[in-house]
Amino acid sequence: MANQPALLSAHELTLSFGMHRVLDGATVAVYPEEKIGVVGRNGSGKTSLLRILGGEEAPDDGQVSRRNRLVVGYLSQEFTLLEDASVLENVRAGAADILSLIERYEGGQATSEQLTDLADEIEAVDGWNLDQRIETLFQKLNLPPKDRVVRYLSGGEKRRVALARALVAQPELLILDEPTNHLDTETINWLEDYLMAYRGACLFVTHDRYFLDRLATRIVEVAEGRCFTHEGNYGEYLEAKAVRQQQQQNTERKRQSFLRRELDWVRAGVKARTTKSRSRLDNFYVIKGKAAPTEELNVDLIIPEPPGLGNVVVEAKNVSIQLADSILFSGFNVVLESNTVTGVVGRNGLGKTTLLKLLMGELEPTEGTIKIGKRTLFNYVDQNRVALDPESTVIDEVSDQADMVQLGNEQVSVRGYLRRFLFTDERINTRVDLLSGGEKSRLMLAKILRRTGNVLILDEPTNDLDLPTLRLLEEALLGFQGSVIVVSHDRYFLDRVCDRIIAFEGNGYVHVSEGNYSYYVSKREERERAWKAQASASAKPGKRRSADRLPKLTWKEERELGAMEETILEAEGVVESLQEQLNDPNFYVERAGDVAKVTADLEAKRLEVAGLYERWETLEEKRKAFEGAKFY
Repeated sequence: MANQPALLSAHELTLSFGMHRVLDGATVAVYPEEKIGVVGRNGSGKTSLLRILGGEEAPDDGQVSRRNRLVVGYLSQEFTLLEDASVLENVRAGAADILSLIERYEGGQATSEQLTDLADEIEAVDGWNLDQRIETLFQKLNLPPKDRVVRYLSGGEKRRVALARALVAQPELLILDEPTNHLDTETINWLEDYLMAYRGACLFVTHDRYFLDRLATRIVEVAEGRCFTHEGNYGEYLEAKAVRQQQQQNTERKRQSFLRRELDWVRAGVKARTTKSRSRLDNFYVIKGKAAPTEELNVDLIIPEPPGLGNVVVEAKNVSIQLADSILFSGFNVVLESNTVTGVVGRNGLGKTTLLKLLMGELEPTEGTIKIGKRTLFNYVDQNRVALDPESTVIDEVSDQADMVQLGNEQVSVRGYLRRFLFTDERINTRVDLLSGGEKSRLMLAKILRRTGNVLILDEPTNDLDLPTLRLLEEALLGFQGSVIVVSHDRYFLDRVCDRIIAFEGNGYVHVSEGNYSYYVSKREERERAWKAQASASAKPGKRRSADRLPKLTWKEERELGAMEETILEAEGVVESLQEQLNDPNFYVERAGDVAKVTADLEAKRLEVAGLYERWETLEEKRKAFEGAKFY
């Protein structure tokens, strides 16, 4: 596409935060229809580059050029939604320009010539199909109900709303910062297909290696403050980078060899200060002054050797869990074993985090039993990183007031331990609330992995980790001799480490499949084909299933559905009240001892609201299926 004019280009960008130079001469261009994956270590400047290109931030120096009237859709890592507006209003805000054109067209104030021009502009941006696109986005991205107020959504729900807002206008250029975060695998697959067919250009940062491999036509690596371009997808980029690094190493070896020879000559002294000898000496100092290639540091992930597990690790038998009047899942059975990794997948809101709390004994099942072995010791990495104190420092979070860290049979200093997670001596006294998302993830891993435990539970550990750190985490988990449970939507990660998949498939059904994620998907497709074949064989050609063969709402379910709206509004009112308490600064002064309880009550009530909406959708689907069948 380089033979076409660039949609957007940046030349010699520089950006510093204090003494830290993030971008140092970064140059990049985006051409029509390109799909560019941006990769690099945490802190390398990927997000800063995207913010500058998206017009959200200005560089210290350098130039950004955009094609005239270029429309850009931007998804940032930070939420920039209208907090007090509804979900639908936020999504429609992403198509404000299109809505303005339609309003002017329908306003009755334009001349016939202006109406023709407006109609052409609306047609060019596919504006007449805007409502249809919005409906598709609500369905495919599993967005919350349209009238929900954004302020009371979870972080994952807000993320999906922000993504829909970026996609809805079908801009000429999409800039997406971690678009797959908080998306389930089914939605990620849809997003891949959508962007593959998308006629505009796309610049995106993601840790999802399958997403990168399938979508990217070019990889831009941000390193040492600059941009390095590699044609092809992520796999081809890795091959090209290995060649580049090998060439750099060869060049550096030759430089060091030259310097050793010349240093001997310099030390021997120069008897005759001839022009030739002075030239040779000048050349020595020029080559000596060249910088060596920057060494890439890797996180040194070490999981301490776990205490031995007993015959029983965790056993769940016929487990059901009900929150309010909603049954999240029922009839669940699983036996955890040592030296295994169990992956947990499924759409958001179906009960994955609830399952973790059940297996750890933090929640009691409504039905069934959870048996936890006497020698079982849990380590839990929370999805929201709430175990980190935002006002604490990096070193205080890990040290526990000790100078040394015990790693199995080895003792290392706290500072040395933090260096393994790429925290420099200057960075270890930084407050947690000033860390980047990737740094918080590394700190949480450092904090949790130093503890003794034989059952490691990771809730979305791949969010905010860079790709090299992800590979090291995979290696560490594969070598762990305890038992691991991991909730993740990263398909590559699940394929690499998992021996078993627990899949939440909807309508309260949880399926347990031995093998990795790809094996589970293949078996699920086989099951779906078998179900369709069975349904086709049992149904008469040309007729739908009659109403008397479909389950009807019971009298109790009808009453429940009728009261559901009032129940949801009441629960949301409690959420709002609790949130107002936590937003009030005086609350932390007057009732400091109640903060933990109110926070826990708020999370429980939010979970209840999510369960109520899930139950409402289930009952509505059942009612609609029965009512629709009565007409056949």
